[in-house]
Amino acid sequence: MENLKLAEIRKEYLQGELDEKSVDKNPLIQFSLWMNDALKAEVLEPTAMVLATVGKNFKPSARMVLLKGVDDGDFLFFSNYESKKGLQIDENPHVALTFFWKELERQVRIEGEVEKTSQAISDDYFKSRPYESRLSAAASPQSKPVTGRRELERLKDELREQFPDRNFPRPANWGGYRVKPRLIEFWQGRRSRLHDRVVYELNSQGVWLISRLAP
Repeated sequence: MENLKLAEIRKEYLQGELDEKSVDKNPLIQFSLWMNDALKAEVLEPTAMVLATVGKNFKPSARMVLLKGVDDGDFLFFSNYESKKGLQIDENPHVALTFFWKELERQVRIEGEVEKTSQAISDDYFKSRPYESRLSAAASPQSKPVTGRRELERLKDELREQFPDRNFPRPANWGGYRVKPRLIEFWQGRRSRLHDRVVYELNSQGVWLISRLAP
């Protein structure tokens, strides 16, 4: 195997700084400020986040999903309830999210508990998706083995023939989740790896406590 010399890769982080005394007292407002920065900077897939779940076998699993909103302090995403992530969430509601915006040399980590959104929120979002995306979501037996891509295309074509008018209901096994944060950490890359880390933790009285962490 070719020696990739990964240990020799070096990059200095020089774009910004982060101070626990100047951040907003509300981590949701601070997140909104950073998300707006990511949008203005035209970060590639700014809403992409790693979702980490752990089932009853204590084996972690992680994958990229897209943030679709922040509602009443909760982070929303949508998926197949029968996927691997959905089954692990049923077994253990504790999850973690990670955003990484390399163009801004920033990272946000979120830890909390997840639950399903209301059916109304799931219905509204499903209706808002493009027709082809709705077909794909409804046709895919997510995380299940398939014989090949042709099988997926066949399932989608069958659904298209069944609903040619583009109007079909949200599948019962597909919908939204909301992550209720208990910890939100903001990370800003700094020179010589002496990075800035500011963490918000929700106490038992529902108050966000702010502190700086060593990098």
